[in-house]
Amino acid sequence: MGFDELVADLRKGTGLSRAKAAAGLGKLMDKKASGVLVEALRDPNAGVRNNAAFALGELGATEAVPHLIALMEDPEEWVRKSAAKALGMLKAAQAVIALELATNDPSSVVRKNAIRSLGKIGGDAAMLALKRIVAGREKAVAQLAQEALEKLKTGPH
Repeated sequence: MGFDELVADLRKGTGLSRAKAAAGLGKLMDKKASGVLVEALRDPNAGVRNNAAFALGELGATEAVPHLIALMEDPEEWVRKSAAKALGMLKAAQAVIALELATNDPSSVVRKNAIRSLGKIGGDAAMLALKRIVAGREKAVAQLAQEALEKLKTGPH
């Protein structure tokens, strides 16, 4: 399916076809899809929001960072997970605070992705956040944060 058909599906399709269209737009790797994907972050269907968030990360759509940070408060855990993952893909330094807060999320999948994203973002603020997590959390979460810190210390892979 081409770009125009995917955009049309994303705007007018059923819930499932909108979700598939959001994912498809990410796979096309066409930056002009970022605007319609940002709009899709407000879709009533969680699958659409989930796929749109991840697609924005795939596209490298740094302009979507404020919208993805806001999505860290979504009621659906998989949407929060995809937002956290996308923020890491985008190396969004302005998301460090939101990601650190997300390490307290009730969902383990959100917590894991927030920690991994802090490791991908790097920089002083992310390192400090990871050190705080290592010092003050249960063993499994602290271990993930320690692994992310070690990757930051050894440099990009």
